[in-house]
Amino acid sequence: MMKDFVDGTAYNNEQGNRARKLFAAVVLAALDDAIADDKKYGNGPEQIARWARSRDGREVLSCAGIDPNERVVAG
Repeated sequence: MMKDFVDGTAYNNEQGNRARKLFAAVVLAALDDAIADDKKYGNGPEQIARWARSRDGREVLSCAGIDPNERVVAG
């Protein structure tokens, strides 16, 4: 009984880690696309920084396992 609980918890934790890594990859790909758009429109860094400083941006970055501090946003 206890072994099943531990196995289930370990499985759920592993699945959660995989989902977090996948979400981080999607966020980073979206940021790469935004940086590429900079070549077309010329305002990419400002747009990305504004989004990253927003409440939604900070939440998305946090969920992706990326620390949304000002140093990261500036980079």
